[in-house]
Amino acid sequence: MNLKTKFSLLIISVLTCAVAFGQDFSVSGFVVDSQNNPISFANIVLLSVTDSTAIKGTTSNDKGFFLIEHVEPNNYILRTSFIGFGEHDMEVLIGNSSIDVGDIVLEESAESLDEISIVAKKPTVKKEADRLVFNVENTALSEGNVMEVVKSTPGVLVLDGAISVKNTTPTVYINDRKVQLSSSELMNLLEGSPASSIKSVEVITNPGARYDAADGVVINIVMGKNLVMGYRGTVFANYTQGFYPRYNAGITNYYKNNKINVFASYSYNNEKIGRENDEQVNFIDNNDAIYERWDSDFDRTIKSQTHTINTNFDYFINDNNTLSFSSNLLFLPKFDYVINGQTDVFDPNYNRLYNFDNVNNSSDDKYNLGFDLDYVCRFINGSKLSFNAHLTTYDYNRDQNVNSNYYFNDNNLNFSNAFETIAKQNTLINTAQVDYTLPLSEDTAALSFGAKGSFVNTDSEINQFDIENGNPVFDSNNSNAFDYNEDVLAAYAEFEKSWEKLDISLGLRVEQSNIEGKSLVTNNTLTQDYFNWFPTASISFQASEKLGIYSNYKRSIQRPDYQSLNPFRFYLNDNTIVTGNPNLQPAIKDYFEFGISLNDRFYIQSYYKYIDDSFMELPLQDNNNNLLIYTPTNISSTIEYGFDFITFFDLMPRWNVYFVTSVYNLEEEAIINGSLLNRDRWSNYTELSNSLSFLKDNSLSANLSLIFMSKNQQGFQVVNGRLFSELAIKKTIFKDRGALTLTAGDLFNKQDFTITTKYLRQDNTRFMNQDNRFVKLGFSYKFGNTGLETNQRSKDKAERDRLEKSGN
Repeated sequence: MNLKTKFSLLIISVLTCAVAFGQDFSVSGFVVDSQNNPISFANIVLLSVTDSTAIKGTTSNDKGFFLIEHVEPNNYILRTSFIGFGEHDMEVLIGNSSIDVGDIVLEESAESLDEISIVAKKPTVKKEADRLVFNVENTALSEGNVMEVVKSTPGVLVLDGAISVKNTTPTVYINDRKVQLSSSELMNLLEGSPASSIKSVEVITNPGARYDAADGVVINIVMGKNLVMGYRGTVFANYTQGFYPRYNAGITNYYKNNKINVFASYSYNNEKIGRENDEQVNFIDNNDAIYERWDSDFDRTIKSQTHTINTNFDYFINDNNTLSFSSNLLFLPKFDYVINGQTDVFDPNYNRLYNFDNVNNSSDDKYNLGFDLDYVCRFINGSKLSFNAHLTTYDYNRDQNVNSNYYFNDNNLNFSNAFETIAKQNTLINTAQVDYTLPLSEDTAALSFGAKGSFVNTDSEINQFDIENGNPVFDSNNSNAFDYNEDVLAAYAEFEKSWEKLDISLGLRVEQSNIEGKSLVTNNTLTQDYFNWFPTASISFQASEKLGIYSNYKRSIQRPDYQSLNPFRFYLNDNTIVTGNPNLQPAIKDYFEFGISLNDRFYIQSYYKYIDDSFMELPLQDNNNNLLIYTPTNISSTIEYGFDFITFFDLMPRWNVYFVTSVYNLEEEAIINGSLLNRDRWSNYTELSNSLSFLKDNSLSANLSLIFMSKNQQGFQVVNGRLFSELAIKKTIFKDRGALTLTAGDLFNKQDFTITTKYLRQDNTRFMNQDNRFVKLGFSYKFGNTGLETNQRSKDKAERDRLEKSGN
């Protein structure tokens, strides 16, 4: 019996849910004003008496009538509201029959309706033991796109097209479901999605056992809960001027009634991104002396067109059972990557030996289609059983042409070189997951457990042709085919308990991984078979009204992405190569954190992180053949420890400030080319974010963010300090249905940086001049019943995150 069969039997044995069609009732009535005139489109919501959680909701019709069906017997608060009127709360008891509350009279506010506008809230920050919660619902930030909200979230950095949290690449979730996209595709998705439906962003630094072991840090984007019936939509467009102009536009649509939720969105991104690199490489002989100096200038341009379609469909079988289907579809018919390079070669005394230029044209065509089927069953005792099945199909094709021309002092030695590569990759991901949560001790404790299976198959090939006299000639030495299979089975259990002043969470996850990769040309096979335990723990204690203490621990794993294991060689030019490493090992990380909170406003915390076999892409010189090879490399051990200070407060009624500073030490140790290397460095990260609102109705707002990163170490490379800056100004118009935004990035032109590698026989430097400076103008408009909140979700699995990596 193979691994997939065993897991299928496990899922079948666990997935037994008795669908209970219990008796339920309804609440009805009329909403009128003081003159007994009906009020249509008023919001009526049933709230829990204990914690004011929204249970069900609806809107009144043109006669003021409302009906909330399928209500379970219990005590509720019935809250009724409408713009220009005060809220009305009443307690209702649903016993053995439906009830009619009669007329609900709303009193008009002291100000006339014409003078009333919705007051925008300020973003707020809440620090919990295992996470930071950034609340943005109904704030100025919610008028932009999801990417802008993520970038504005405290502690989150967007560097060179990738998201980072404390030197770690986080896993992105939306409504507790992973977004199964590569880094570049994730950026396209977030930039093309409006933020109007976001409730909060959670930066979870200590994810529990129910999260995959690969989820070292999680960013969970929480969408607002659906309550009100009807239809709404949003259209949006943005124009950005950086090195080159770029733009995106899209539309979202949402509809809900008593039985279904439907969401569909489409966005189109058209981008042209510029990037300039200056590179110096000193090649070293066997006597550790420089024998050649290479100075290169690279001008890189990316042109892309991306179509993104997201859909969600929820069917409410009854109050206890929900069936959902969702899809995330990304089509990238055009991704052109052009590198124009000029290299001068000198002797050790900077006497010119020769020079060469090269042009690298790559054209990609790919799609990434993800589908999810979810079923949730809620039992009478408060327990919940959920099941998810996921399918991703990914297709990638690349056609690359490289031409180089060499020029010597003696023109008779001049020559040219050209080659073409054709590469493709097909990936299929299947996952299945089941989770069960059982509340204990009158909701002060809970036990959760579940299982997951992940099965990945990737087939890829590359064929290279040398161009001789204008004709392609097959190059077998640089052609290959690679098949990769990965099966991961996981199970977990987690226990949570709350007392008056003490909260604890304990969890354990186990994973069995079976990996096989085979080169069909060389017939080399790599196999990995390992079993790992991943415990988690979180404890918080409220010592007094003003003092809190918390501590966290988590063990996690980072598996190499599929491209990093692929041994194919991609040539940026004749002497610069990007290649995978089939011998790359997974990294195991242990993370400890201890902190105190003062007045829920000031937080001081320390942390310690140990990573065994961490890996990253390093530029390694082949001094014998004058090559610079970018390849992922395992670092034997990485130790990071530091101290953080966090605070947030209102400097003035309309001025909110968030400040954090972190001082940390990073130590790395590895064996490079047979020699032991150990290096460490102290660094600083500081962030200051200011949120301000203006005008009587708060319809004008601004956000200024400043982030400073001192000189730091990454994979034995030294990265110079940088200052990130961004100013965003937003004005709501058309009675809060529309919004104009103006955003400027890299205000002080301090985001470009230099990376230096100098150890053993490695000596190279790169200056990165990226497309950071920009001005963006955006517009969005909401139509339909704007009182709705969306059911938008975007699914993701960690396996899909590793489909591809950011290129050079």
